[in-house]
Formats: sequence, structure tokens, C-alpha cells
Amino acid sequence: MSQFTLITGGSRSGKSSFAELLAAHSASPNLPVTYIATAQIWDEEMASRVKKHQLQRPAAWQLIEEPLNIRETLLKLKNDEGVILLDCVTLWLTNLLLAEQPEQTHQAGQTTPQFDQSIYEQIEVKILTIVQEAAIIAQEIKPIVIFVTNEVGQGIVPENPLSRAYRDLAGRCNQALAKKAGRVYWVIAGLPMEIKKPAETLLSSLHKER
Repeated sequence: MSQFTLITGGSRSGKSSFAELLAAHSASPNLPVTYIATAQIWDEEMASRVKKHQLQRPAAWQLIEEPLNIRETLLKLKNDEGVILLDCVTLWLTNLLLAEQPEQTHQAGQTTPQFDQSIYEQIEVKILTIVQEAAIIAQEIKPIVIFVTNEVGQGIVPENPLSRAYRDLAGRCNQALAKKAGRVYWVIAGLPMEIKKPAETLLSSLHKER
């Protein structure tokens, strides 16, 4: 079985706390944990969030701050003993999406991403390919790999095209990751549920009935 695990759920559902417990357990007693942080600090709110995450995980864990090049980072660690914990996928996708977007400069000096549907469709294919490649690497390399992601499509429909495009991209990328993961957990109200095995059993039975 693949040593790649995907953990998903809503905002403040307890995903990161569960992922850290799982990583610590998987690493015991002597294996190291490498924590890949995809967040970029742009304001005080994000700085506060990052600080809280830093305080709740063991100081002995190795930290790699990498907002974009996850495939390359996994390949560098492919022969290491231990556990890799990436938190989180959706921030990684945000970074990839915004890195591909042209910017429009306003008179006030601020910049906001433009949105062009035809350009986005090309960007989506590119990013989805990157994620699929990362999923294959996570599935095949020597370390235990844990990815944390978010279910961003369960709230209200976003009001602007770029946000809607991001919602769709996140959903498709989560599906690609779940397909390659050996285990998938859904976390709600701090309680994790393993969902891949029951889902595969159900899908298999449905295909047999066709």
C-alpha cells in the first residue's frame, strides 16, 4: 500500500492537529519529520496563523518553507527515512495560481489579479498536471508522506470569477491527490474519519451493478 496519506476537511476542522499527531505517531520512535510549509506571509493575520502552527508542532521537526516547488522538494527527499508532512495543499494551489496570473496596476498603486477564462483554462491544465506529478512522487518515494488540504467548495458560491476558478481547481486537485493516496481522512469537528476504503468498496459495488 502507498505510504501517501491525504487529510481533508473544512476550515478549523482540526486537520492540521490530526496530521501532526499522525506524523508524530508514524515517525516514532526514531524517524525524523520534515514539515513542508507552503504559506507565504503577506500580512499580520497570516503571520499570526503561521506563529500558532509553529508553536503547536515539535521544535525538533525539520522545516522547509516552499510555496511553489513541491515536486522538486519531494524529489530531494525521496530517499530519506522518516515522515514528510505538507501543510497545506490549498495554499500551494493559491501560490501556483497567482504566480501564473497577469497583474493590473491601479492608480492607487495596488495590484489585483486579472481574470481571463481562456488563459485560466490553460493555467488549470498546467497546475493540475503539476499536482498529479506531485501525487505520483508522494505515492512512490521512500518516506511516509502526509498532505493536508481543504474542502473549499462547501460554502457559498464565490462572487468573483477568479475565486470560482480557484474553488474548481482545488476540487479537481483534491480528487487527483485522493486517487493516488493510500489513505484519505476527512476531519470534521476535530474527529477524523477514514473515507477511501469505504468509498472504494461502494464504487466497486456500483460498477458491478452496471
